[in-house]
Amino acid sequence: MSLLSDGAGETWISSYCSLMGHEYFAEVSEEFIEDDFNLTGLGSQVPLYKEALELILDVEPDSEDEDDEEEEDEYEEDEDIVLGDERSPDYKKADRKHSRVASDLSVIESSGELLYGLIHQRYITSRQGMQQMLEKYQLQHFGSCPRVLCGGCKVLPVGRSDIPGVDTVKLYCPSCQDIYTPPNSRFQSVDGAFFGTTFGCLFFMTFPELDVASKTDSATNALAGSNARRTSLNTPSSANPSQPAPNQPTQLNGFMVANLAPGLGHGKIYEPRIYGFKVAERARSGPRMKWLRMKPQDINELDETGIYHSGRPDNGLGGDEDEEDQGDRDAALTVINQRKKAPIRRRRVAAPHSTDPMDTNGDKAGK
Repeated sequence: MSLLSDGAGETWISSYCSLMGHEYFAEVSEEFIEDDFNLTGLGSQVPLYKEALELILDVEPDSEDEDDEEEEDEYEEDEDIVLGDERSPDYKKADRKHSRVASDLSVIESSGELLYGLIHQRYITSRQGMQQMLEKYQLQHFGSCPRVLCGGCKVLPVGRSDIPGVDTVKLYCPSCQDIYTPPNSRFQSVDGAFFGTTFGCLFFMTFPELDVASKTDSATNALAGSNARRTSLNTPSSANPSQPAPNQPTQLNGFMVANLAPGLGHGKIYEPRIYGFKVAERARSGPRMKWLRMKPQDINELDETGIYHSGRPDNGLGGDEDEEDQGDRDAALTVINQRKKAPIRRRRVAAPHSTDPMDTNGDKAGK
């Protein structure tokens, strides 16, 4: 199907993004495409790069190309006359030119789709592209996570590789931090390289204030918190694993703790049961790789920087610890120097036992 726009108001980009199965794509602005810096390195990856770029931007071919085609046609006519090749009266030059253009157009269109996909991979990581994808994400154009325990969390399209032709597009869920195949088969023909491996994580780092948890999860967490406070008066905290640990931070390294994999942890891991009894992990049908879904109750355990500095009150500047470290380094250098001098001492002691100064093994003395 041709992507050339019939109407004057519809561009190639808008018609391409409106096709069935292209709902994940954002419409790249022409200003972004016209900037040569954004297209660096794409000329070697796309065949017929110039023609594909003209197709995307709806640019008419140059007049020089048309003049070259006319000269080529005249040369072919003269050659036919010299060789005595007679054409039928129904033969027209326009028909021959049309067949050649129709065969080239399909190749140019496929190159245009490849070029637009690679440009789209770079565009959605820019500020303008991020804003467009944010609007589509908030309107839930990409769907929701198929995992039941994620509670319908909204997902993002991502790729498993930045190289075209490796794999199709996948859906990334920030709640369980896993990827899934799109449920509709029309998206299974979209190349995952058109979205790339950077967009998914960079999107949530750009918009850390987004609430990735669903409304049902928020209500459930609030209810669980009220029940935990009610039962904590009669039971110790260790007996109630669903109770959150005290003194939990709201942010961790610039990231909202509420958005840190809300679909994982206690109560979000499926536990197989038979007549109400849990299936042992050692059983043949027991749960496997359960630790992949676990999350610590105390989020402070994930703050490695804070844990490191908490054990060093002076923050590594001066103090007795530096003196101890310097003493350890001096002792290590002393041991190294002794190891280097040891073979020299042995050679000096062994030398007097040998009668021949060239005999270092003392063979003649032994004889």
